[in-house]
Amino acid sequence: MDQSQERLWKIGQVADRAGVSVDTVRYYERRGLVTPAHRASSRYRYYRPDAVDRILLARSLQALGMTLDEIAQALQDHDKNGGTCASQRWRLEAVRERITAQLAELTAVLHDVDATLANCASGNCTLLTTPLPPGPVAAIRRGRQRGL
Repeated sequence: MDQSQERLWKIGQVADRAGVSVDTVRYYERRGLVTPAHRASSRYRYYRPDAVDRILLARSLQALGMTLDEIAQALQDHDKNGGTCASQRWRLEAVRERITAQLAELTAVLHDVDATLANCASGNCTLLTTPLPPGPVAAIRRGRQRGL
């Protein structure tokens, strides 16, 4: 190994330092989140230490609700154009809109659950005997059946 490779880490070292599995590092590589600095003839991947920071950043952005596609695009923009918080803010605003829509759906489902529980409590249990009325729960079930 030459001097330039001495500062490079194998995939297992990157995974350990980032607190993820080797499979996660490989998956992130396939998704374009990290790139090996060098690939030896032995097929070992060698990464710069900043790959750990990039993985940790990606995990933080995932925790905020961003998809891996959104994260990959944001990181690519940053790499090419030196993206700033101001130039990337729209991404987080889109995540917020998505979460707000999900919360609205879940609130409607919670209302349906509460109504069904109230029916059960009053001796009119429809849990297993009556089809669900068209509403959020039924719409969600239809979406799942269609693979949405």
